[in-house]
Amino acid sequence: MKYMDINFGYIAAVFLVSIFSIILHELMHGVVAYWLGDQTAKLSGRLTLNPIKHIDPVMSIILPVCLALMGMPVFGGAKPVPINTRNLKGGEWGFAAVAIAGPLTNFILAFIFFLIGHFSGAFDSAMNLMSFGGLLCYAGVVLNIGLCLFNLIPVPPLDGSRVLYALAPEGVRDFMQQMEKYGIIVIYVLILVGGTAFSHYMAAGQNGIIDFFYWIVGVH
Repeated sequence: MKYMDINFGYIAAVFLVSIFSIILHELMHGVVAYWLGDQTAKLSGRLTLNPIKHIDPVMSIILPVCLALMGMPVFGGAKPVPINTRNLKGGEWGFAAVAIAGPLTNFILAFIFFLIGHFSGAFDSAMNLMSFGGLLCYAGVVLNIGLCLFNLIPVPPLDGSRVLYALAPEGVRDFMQQMEKYGIIVIYVLILVGGTAFSHYMAAGQNGIIDFFYWIVGVH
């Protein structure tokens, strides 16, 4: 699998897969929080597949489509699901479990799209890949891997920071709490200023995970 040439079908596939994948990412945050005793997401109406409840116009639509148009690794985000950590069983580890649910969901989705594309023959040839079904499978793999890798970056408020918080000593936790209100600015600077290095990180991660998927199905 190589990065897709830009065409209308691919952009449409990215749009559809982005909405679907981002909704499931956020929904699973809320579901795991609910399992661990916090009903905030449920009471806020976020335990739903209704895209209006989850979509952020910039992060969910504009960003992934623009990245696809530029031929860059595709990722995005949605409105964060509200969580009251005081209600969660397990304290920081409960919050880490809620956080990791999102990227793990995207990883599983990427593998499902990969299996469909691989065993249906969509990835066997350029002609098959250029069918809309092939484009959907391809977008499902690369976008969900992108979502997984992006959200695992340990910068607040991304999910990776929640996992790091559970593992970190007190001094690091204090720093991360202070950084929380500036985290989104740091993320945008990372994307805009460190674009080349960031793109290389995402591309290398995506290629490594795709190679792992091929290894699982016995293609070496």
